[in-house]
Amino acid sequence: MRYPKDQKADTKRHILEVAARSFRAKGPDHVSVGEVMSEAGLTHGGFYAHFKSKDALVAESVAAMFSDARSRTSPLDDALAGAGSDVRDALLRYCRSYLSSAHRDRPERGCPLPSLSADVARKGGAAADALTRGLGAMSDRMARVLDRLGEDDAINKATAIVAQMVGAITLARTLGQTPESDTLLNACYDDLARRYGA
Repeated sequence: MRYPKDQKADTKRHILEVAARSFRAKGPDHVSVGEVMSEAGLTHGGFYAHFKSKDALVAESVAAMFSDARSRTSPLDDALAGAGSDVRDALLRYCRSYLSSAHRDRPERGCPLPSLSADVARKGGAAADALTRGLGAMSDRMARVLDRLGEDDAINKATAIVAQMVGAITLARTLGQTPESDTLLNACYDDLARRYGA
């Protein structure tokens, strides 16, 4: 039985959402295609109507994760476009949100960089390319913000900010839900707020 094209696209989108959550939470090497399809409420056999391989699923999932993460950067995008709050305020709100216990405690909903960098680097291929593109887009957006704030050497500073935030979340997750983890996140935010706040 053939299904309408929009139903196939909706099903693929649903599979990607489920895979993205699972891959961020457990890592792609610890999640099987069968698990993704079962969680999506579909049969394993239906997988190949949407993806050529698990590697293709991982790569498309990484791209989808960055697309989803764009919704969290919309205050930055709005500020850059001249809508809403000022750029400095938007930057600090974004950093606070990124360096939060909520982000630490919900890897399945967060930025893919702290969750997937090591796993995807080992895999290489299209997934690594998608992660590299996502990192580049994140750094470029941050550089545009810093440029608007009049910062010299905006791209290098932006790259450092992204690395600091990703590293902080990675280490905070390693420490778990502890006072030390909270201190680490707050220290990183305070450092960024000192450097780029009003």
